[in-house]
Amino acid sequence: MSGVRHPAINSALSGALTWWRMVTRKRLRAILNALALYALAGLLIGYFGVNAYSGNRGLKAKEVIDRQSATLSAELDRLKVEHAQWQRRIALLKSDAIDPDMLDERARALLDYADPNDVTLMVDVHSHAAAAPVAETKPLN
Repeated sequence: MSGVRHPAINSALSGALTWWRMVTRKRLRAILNALALYALAGLLIGYFGVNAYSGNRGLKAKEVIDRQSATLSAELDRLKVEHAQWQRRIALLKSDAIDPDMLDERARALLDYADPNDVTLMVDVHSHAAAAPVAETKPLN
């Protein structure tokens, strides 16, 4: 019995089942291939979308760079104003055109002198200390 083949009951019917099974496998494979391609395309789009938003050159990075740019621009404007002020003060102290008021102000500040006609206010910088020493100014002679 082991080597004897039994003939099919209805060869037309059994052949139709084999053909239907092959069509089903092909259809299932086509559906699974399409689903796999859609899933792969979705993953790729998701990957690039996430990187476009949060990557090194994404939208978040652009916002950070824009904030840094605004901060640095404000600092640059402040430094330009300060530079112009220093240039104006330096121009007043040049030897060919010395401003007498500027020279007098700098001499008094550096030498700690005061004119006898000047009104001088003594301010206690250490308000919590009872007797804080106050610097004396020497009169100009």
